[in-house]
This record gives sequence, structure tokens and C-alpha cells, in this order.
Amino acid sequence: MLALLATLAPLTLATACAKSPEPVSNRSVAAITAHSPSPAAAALPAIAAPAKVQQMVVHKSPTCGCCGAWVDHMRAAGFQVEVRETDNLHPIKERVGVPLGKGSCHTAEIGGYFIEGHVPAEDVKRLLAHKPDAKGLVVPGMPAGSPGMELPDGRTEPYTVELVHRDGSTGVFATH
Repeated sequence: MLALLATLAPLTLATACAKSPEPVSNRSVAAITAHSPSPAAAALPAIAAPAKVQQMVVHKSPTCGCCGAWVDHMRAAGFQVEVRETDNLHPIKERVGVPLGKGSCHTAEIGGYFIEGHVPAEDVKRLLAHKPDAKGLVVPGMPAGSPGMELPDGRTEPYTVELVHRDGSTGVFATH
């Protein structure tokens, strides 16, 4: 199966880029966007930022430094970011549909999706390019080495970006 994916993935992406984006199944998004040492993932080209830059709204605590670092990461990747500081993020997380136990320190909204926590900009770009029928992306907790959580000595811990389906269930979108 992996060999078949490695063979078909570049063709699928080339075809998808040549026409208007169409929604893909959640399972396809996970397979197309997974970051792993597998040959299929290594063969996939990076997806550039959408031609039309969309406004991202980031809800964060006024005292959180790592949230500011994540905002800087998103801006450096070409996103236009509006920051809205609030002392109570719970109503925002509830409104957008962040599943219980999957929360982090900030919640962003862009293109009809939510982005919860320290999701890398490349994963947000893939989400916007493929437009899956989903609520958004989450990185539960605050993993070391994720954007905004970089450590001075460069240490990182593996983490998973999860796609939140319309029913609130999650699946792997990418691993880092």
C-alpha cells in the first residue's frame, strides 16, 4: 500500500494543483499530508501559501509568551494575523468545536477552520489547500520543539497534528 501511495501521490498532487481544489476525504488528507520518514511522505512537495492571503484571527491570553512566538511563526510563513487577547478562551474553544482534552494555549480561526495550539504553518497551508470536510487542526498540549515552543538547545519531542472531523472525532493529519 505504501509503495502504491508513493507512486500515486505526486500524480494526485500534480492533478489537484492543475484544477480547482476539491474537498478530499479525511482519510486522504491524513495520507497525503503525513510528515514521516516514509518514502511516500518524502516524495511530496510542500504546498505554498494560498494565492489569496486569508486573515487569521488568534485568540490568546495576554500573558502567554509562547502564543506570541507562534503568531510570529505564522506571520513569517506569510499569514496575516490579527491577535485578540482574552482572559477566558473556553467559550471560544467551545464555539469552534475543540474537543475536550485536545485544547492548548491559543485558538486561531482561518478559512472556516480552527487551529488549536502549536500547529506548524505548513500544516495550516495544507489544510487550506485541500479543504477537507472538517472543523480544524489540533496539537494537544505544548510539545517541545513545536512552533512557538522551541528550546534554546534545539531539543524536540515527537508530536501529532490531528484533524478534527465534523463529528468531533480526530485522526492523524501529520506527525513531526
